Amino acid sequence: MHMAATLQRSLEQAQCQFDLVPHPHSAGSLESARVANIPAERLAKPVILDDRQGHYLMAVLPASRHLDMSMVCKGAEHWQLTNESTIAGLFKDCELGAVPAVGEPYGMSMRVDPQLTRQQDIYFEAGDHESLVHMSTDQFLKLVPRAEVCELCPQGPA
Repeated sequence: MHMAATLQRSLEQAQCQFDLVPHPHSAGSLESARVANIPAERLAKPVILDDRQGHYLMAVLPASRHLDMSMVCKGAEHWQLTNESTIAGLFKDCELGAVPAVGEPYGMSMRVDPQLTRQQDIYFEAGDHESLVHMSTDQFLKLVPRAEVCELCPQGPA
């Protein structure tokens, strides 16, 4: 198991209580939920967006849902999906495709869907494809205190 160093430091600084949950190698968030035997609605999936001007936004939603770009863009905001090579540069201490659902320690703003904040506890990638961080939702919000909670995906099944 390997936890991203940036994530580890952030957890320590925020004095968050968490568990590290090992699981068989997985290639994506839905597969991580399946192989770790946890409900997909409790696994936080980050989607990295950029505005083409060097600003980044992490949208965090349940792995069981899909991001609705029209719900992310507010007013004059114009966000687009960030390409994988850029993401690799932003999250240098993480394996590609295993980005933790915490943008603030990596210098980016965050928006979190309330479907996640209504869960008692949540899971998210630890920075590799074989471990998840598990914590109460209160501890997660303590870890990312500036995250904006707002609707990011339609209600109902994905």
